[in-house]
Amino acid sequence: MNLTISLGQMDVRAGEPDHNLACVINWTAEAARRGSHLVVFPELWDSGYALDRAVEIGSPLTEGRFSLLADLARQHQIHILGSMMEVDSDGRAFNSAVWFTPDGPLDIVYRKAHLFRLMDEEKYLQPGSQPVVHDLPWGKTGVAICYDLRFPELFRGYALAGAQLTIVPAEWPAVRIGHWRTLLRARAIENQMIVVGCNRTGYDGNEKFGGCSALLDAWGEPVIEGGDHPVLLTASIDISSVSQVRRKIPIFEDRRPDLYVPN
Repeated sequence: MNLTISLGQMDVRAGEPDHNLACVINWTAEAARRGSHLVVFPELWDSGYALDRAVEIGSPLTEGRFSLLADLARQHQIHILGSMMEVDSDGRAFNSAVWFTPDGPLDIVYRKAHLFRLMDEEKYLQPGSQPVVHDLPWGKTGVAICYDLRFPELFRGYALAGAQLTIVPAEWPAVRIGHWRTLLRARAIENQMIVVGCNRTGYDGNEKFGGCSALLDAWGEPVIEGGDHPVLLTASIDISSVSQVRRKIPIFEDRRPDLYVPN
């Protein structure tokens, strides 16, 4: 199957959810016009890093912007993914990626597992506790969020669970954008899977974010990659190419897990 994906590399305004939502609405409509099956937005596209206002800005999974995104996906008959600020019934905040489909949101939610201390996430957010692989029309798909990219065990687990594709919404700073590009490629190569990374651009205070959103094939080669400015990228990829790569170099058959834990 050829999957057409749009990446909404937007300039997220911290603490301005209405402004950010307007961009998501416009770009979702444009992605649908381009024939995309899926549109991906950055990490915390609705709130940005206004973490001290997480409870004020966030909402439960079935209300607020989560409900609006479900309606948007149905309206344009497109899949939508990007992480948002969730607040549960106990007042706890999570960095959550809900997969919105043309038929409504899926029941499974991925909450960011690895919280990034350099941006004080652990002070305001609760960590997720469950990796997620969605069984979608084009195949099994994993989800990770930003800092999760530095933990290869998560991606290997997805690959072993049959994932052919993993989506990574992010707010990755420009000062470490070389790490972003290298790690996206490494996760694709070592797991022989398609990796989609959607990073934000622009500034939050003095922190500049690096963009370079990309769709990488199962060889780790970029199909499309953005620069450091706001842009809606669109490209198509053949999902069956994953199984072709895995047959070519059968790394999963050659694994030696009994050797991977030192005595």
